[in-house]
Amino acid sequence: MRVVEVTAYGGPEVLRMARRPEPEAGDVPGRVRVRLRAAGVTMADLRIRAGLYADHMGDLRPPFVLGTDFAGRLLDPAPGEEATLPAGTRVAGFVPWYEELTGEGTYAEVVQVAPEWLAPLPDDVEFPSAASVPLAAITAHQGLGLAGLPAGATLLITGASGVVGRFAVQLASAAGLRVVAVSYEGDESELKVLGAKECVPRGEPAEVVRAVRELVPEGVDGVFDGALLSTPALAALKDGGVFVSIAPDRVPASERDIRVEFERARSDPRLLTDILQKVGNRELITRVADVLPLEEAAEAHRRAEAGHRPGRIVLMI
Repeated sequence: MRVVEVTAYGGPEVLRMARRPEPEAGDVPGRVRVRLRAAGVTMADLRIRAGLYADHMGDLRPPFVLGTDFAGRLLDPAPGEEATLPAGTRVAGFVPWYEELTGEGTYAEVVQVAPEWLAPLPDDVEFPSAASVPLAAITAHQGLGLAGLPAGATLLITGASGVVGRFAVQLASAAGLRVVAVSYEGDESELKVLGAKECVPRGEPAEVVRAVRELVPEGVDGVFDGALLSTPALAALKDGGVFVSIAPDRVPASERDIRVEFERARSDPRLLTDILQKVGNRELITRVADVLPLEEAAEAHRRAEAGHRPGRIVLMI
């Protein structure tokens, strides 16, 4: 089967097409095969490829295959808590790549996954849209759960224009939080439609904090750090607030009794099923920025690194 490998740490040029044996049914006990139709390109993929996590990856070294989010069809029946999904079922999910550290990701034609990593895909959600959802939406949902803010509290969401940030805006607003969103210029109206109460422009961290403090002089109750600002963003918080980071290398030290949490998405098939159904019902909005064939994975990374792209870049397989 075709895969895209990281051949060495570096820029997008280190991504190369390769051939690997297609897995057979039962190769890995407890795993089922999915023939992929789409795979999302995440910021974590870019950071892993660049070698930013190289010191935290155990014995894993290139070549390896990147990719977490996927959408496709089951090749094997997948047992679940309530029923078995038959072969042929349209599914989406994410591979906990960083926890597994096998180097077997979703930039491939077929993947082997644990049944709890996936959920059935509603008929009215297309594969590219589905591949933009799982990791981002679950990260946002579980991160907001870690924050534990009550309705009426004020939450600053950095990186609100990004894929995780957009889900965080929608979910936080639905939970009754006052959302202050850090956005790219031109995204303000859309983010307000999604649920942001106020928007401040993206910029240097000190400028962002200054703008937030003008809106909320006493400081916000929480920060969901989708833009990975880390320590500088603590200045936007009131004493005793809560800060949620979504990258292991961007977790700030606590100060002023601020509770600091790190969110790494955990598999939850019931939650993913609910999220995908909400996407199908248009209760949650996702956006695909670009769709490229698998063999153009390097170009997908270049576009993702180039700056503001409103939505997930997806590889079609």
